[in-house]
Amino acid sequence: MLEVKTFSGADVAPHLDAVAALRIAVFRDWPYLYDGDPVYESHYLATYAKSPESLFVLALDGGRVVGASTGIPLADESENFRAPFAAKGIVERDVFYFGESVLLREYRGRGLGHRFFDEREGYARRLGRFGMTAFCSVERAAADPRRPPVYVPNDAFWTKRGYLRQDDMFCAIDWREIGAAEPCAHALRFWLRSLA
Repeated sequence: MLEVKTFSGADVAPHLDAVAALRIAVFRDWPYLYDGDPVYESHYLATYAKSPESLFVLALDGGRVVGASTGIPLADESENFRAPFAAKGIVERDVFYFGESVLLREYRGRGLGHRFFDEREGYARRLGRFGMTAFCSVERAAADPRRPPVYVPNDAFWTKRGYLRQDDMFCAIDWREIGAAEPCAHALRFWLRSLA
């Protein structure tokens, strides 16, 4: 029986290892091709656990975490994510940033993607001081030979939810891809939506 629960800040602590394992499993697939790093995961998720106004939306099947979606006030995020907003003149205190939505393949197509966005947007509105939500997603070349022939990007889904693709807002994150010896930089594009 699937259930969706939300947690804020340190309340997510009992689930951090499960969320880290889920991120490693899901991001191993295209387009991230992430060769999971538990040390990085621990550091990354600690940022969210330390923010009292962070949000974790967890999909659980019999208590097992099978999906997770996160959000955090942009002001509590790392500089790497904040800098593109400052460069564009967007005040960081006005932005609630969405970290990721990850869901095991066998649980997709059940409406959880929409539920993750609904929960995070609703939470940002309830906090009462954010005018915008945002997230970023990795960019891959259309001709990349590793791209699965049946892959459908989420762009249409995000656009229907009111998010606008930014042609001038990117950040770079280093990770090691499957089969690579060393980490390398990856470009991630931002998508923004007004909460008004």
